[in-house]
Amino acid sequence: MAGPSHYIMPRAEFDKPVKLLIVVSPYYKDIADNMVAGAVAEIEASGGTYELIEVPGALEIPTAISIAERQANFDGYVALGCVVRGETTHYETVCNDSSRAIQMLGLQGACIGNGILTVENRPQAEVRADPNDQNKGGGAAAAALHLIALSRKWGAQTKGIGFKPASEEFRVASGSTDNGPAKA
Repeated sequence: MAGPSHYIMPRAEFDKPVKLLIVVSPYYKDIADNMVAGAVAEIEASGGTYELIEVPGALEIPTAISIAERQANFDGYVALGCVVRGETTHYETVCNDSSRAIQMLGLQGACIGNGILTVENRPQAEVRADPNDQNKGGGAAAAALHLIALSRKWGAQTKGIGFKPASEEFRVASGSTDNGPAKA
């Protein structure tokens, strides 16, 4: 079981509809199905819509998101999968590389909720994936929705930004010989 409860932000609200892409690796199908159920419930509760695609493993999730970001029209993405520690160092590679790639996409502006579980054993994954327990799928969807809301808040701003105050207009000098302020 995880530690004590934590603060959960209020659900994001939208004036215009949102559309998300859920990218899931169903390597552990029952875990993935629970995470998708949690994500779908959160997206629908916010009034959003979604598409769902499956990829072979956690390493393919960021690639699929990158393709969709370039070629489709989604407001955000929910990355869902599960990596259980095994006997080799492959676990570290998959965990680190998938997380790093998702982070890089996010830093480039993609609104992604990362719900790729990285656990020591199956029981840990089951608790985290369960929509009635830790609901990490719902948490990943909520994270993506909050980033979309933030992106819309700042992306919609068109006045009063930059170097020119909102109340001033540009003045074009025509033939003026004024070279700036007087020097003392």
